[in-house]
Amino acid sequence: MTELILIRHGETDWNRELRFQGQVDVPLNAVGHEQARRLGLRLAGEAAHLLVCSDLTRTQQTALPISQHSLQAIKPGTVLDAALREQNFGVVDGMRVDEIQTRHPDAWAQWTRFHADYAFSGGESTRQFHARVLMAVRGLALAHARQTLVVVTHGGVLDMIYRTARALPLSGPRQSEIPNAGLNRVRIEGDAIEILSWADTQHLADMPAQPVYDQSKLAQPLVD
Repeated sequence: MTELILIRHGETDWNRELRFQGQVDVPLNAVGHEQARRLGLRLAGEAAHLLVCSDLTRTQQTALPISQHSLQAIKPGTVLDAALREQNFGVVDGMRVDEIQTRHPDAWAQWTRFHADYAFSGGESTRQFHARVLMAVRGLALAHARQTLVVVTHGGVLDMIYRTARALPLSGPRQSEIPNAGLNRVRIEGDAIEILSWADTQHLADMPAQPVYDQSKLAQPLVD
């Protein structure tokens, strides 16, 4: 059994603009840095053994205040894992919705059906993404049995974990809240993932409202 404290990176300008960030290496904005600072203070003294994050700048910047506040018993340094990157959206990485609708209207129409096997050109399907994420987190759990890990990653990664824990289908829009710099705690034992708490943002209570990307408002009827 392994416990994971899962964290989505802090806010970026592209989050605020509701762009598809995907695997583009976008840094935190000023709000994101403040979210990360508060996150570090919130986790100070928390018993954990390892700090892991994706290799993109926004997760590393979010992880830095956590490492600086020296979590109890944590090993020095941060482990970078490219398998914890956001989903690859291929040709639309970096675009706003209106840009995708203008430049790739057919692809946008396909994507808003949220079919698990659809991928933008050059990108990953949800099913491929899910397989990558689950291999990564279960690998971490196996390698660090009976430990607690802090994992700083991306919204899509957390969505894959949430769907697995709740036995939700991979097709269809996101059904969970995944705020920037929120705390999400899960327990992994074998193939089973149990959610202990989700979307805890007490440490961000008086900060500006976060940009909300609601996939359910975009969803078109799913046609197999």
